[in-house]
Amino acid sequence: MFAPYELAVGLRYLRAKRRNHFISVISAISVVGIAVGVTALITVLSVMNGFETELRERILGMTSHATVSAVPGPLRDWAGVVRAVEAEPHVVGAAPFVQGEAMLGKQGRLSGIALRGVDPGLEPRVSEVGARMQSGALDQLRPGEYGIVLGNELAYAVGAGVGDRVMVLVAEGNLTPAGFVPRTRRFTVVGTFEMGMYEYDRSMAIVHLEDAAKLYDKGDGVSGVRLKLDDMLRAPALVAELEPRLPAGLVASDWTRQHVNFFRAIRTEKTVMFVILALIVLVAALQIISTLVMVVTEKEGDIAILRTLGASPGSVMAVFMVQGTMIGAVGTALGLVGGIALALNVETIVPLLEGAFGVQFMPADIYYISDLPSELRLGDVARIGLLSFTLSVLATLLPAWRAARLRPAEALRHE
Repeated sequence: MFAPYELAVGLRYLRAKRRNHFISVISAISVVGIAVGVTALITVLSVMNGFETELRERILGMTSHATVSAVPGPLRDWAGVVRAVEAEPHVVGAAPFVQGEAMLGKQGRLSGIALRGVDPGLEPRVSEVGARMQSGALDQLRPGEYGIVLGNELAYAVGAGVGDRVMVLVAEGNLTPAGFVPRTRRFTVVGTFEMGMYEYDRSMAIVHLEDAAKLYDKGDGVSGVRLKLDDMLRAPALVAELEPRLPAGLVASDWTRQHVNFFRAIRTEKTVMFVILALIVLVAALQIISTLVMVVTEKEGDIAILRTLGASPGSVMAVFMVQGTMIGAVGTALGLVGGIALALNVETIVPLLEGAFGVQFMPADIYYISDLPSELRLGDVARIGLLSFTLSVLATLLPAWRAARLRPAEALRHE
């Protein structure tokens, strides 16, 4: 009356009240172990996905998808380059920039900075600085007025606010009878910004393009032209097509070249974390072997009866594989539900825990970003679920094979 009977018997063994309750405890531990492992895998991978995406967006919010620059020396005809690259497909904006290193000081407080000169009218096409202003506005940078916009952490470090005067000192200068004199200029703080990434908020300062060109003695030249694309992933292909058509002396680069080691390290960490946390699932799956070995020992009489009634070794093996597979399936299902729920709410849970315990898990001065983003990807969920279920099924093979090899006469000898 059952079809197939192996499934019915296997499920009955799962529901039946065993004389040895220790077996039930081991089964429950296996289910919990698999569920915890799957939950941890999904949550950690989602957090690392979110971390990678958030860093990429914030880095590219300050840098660019691609860059065209002159080697060596400044880029003179930057306006022509802007027109040429904006005509390329998938390029949504281009803007010139001057980049250099400098020292920023105010009343004895000094800090090394990355100084960038931009065109306030064109800069919003390629970066998000204008949208991240905490005070002031990017268009308050006017040529000849020597205004400067500071990252909020940098402004705090040197004690500068809007309207304050700060001193900018660059390594380039003039050789005088008294020795080398670095070039200095007083700037007025006209605004502050917050990108949400400590590296930029602490070290980046922005001035007008013409003021930066005078400070670095570039004349009417610039360091290069920054490009923004409709899809950042197209940047390598665009650069490969664009570079052969550029005039002599111009080179193109994309964000994957500039930050390749950083994002490669993140991908490596993600792979290592996947392997380490997968071991939790593996250990839980191995507990299924212990459970089924004890079940087989307890059910030797039942196995012998089934064999004498005509059950084949394959049928007996299937009966016990059903039990192990169900343990793995239940644990995997619970882990998927828990992992998805936790991954979707980690950005809410972490601030609650920080507030409850009065700690900050990711201080901004240590980590690149101070919050814990999460990005759940269905591909990761499917891969983790398949891995957990496959390990569970494989763990049932050895004890099920042992049950199939049991000889009825030996099993019934002591009954």
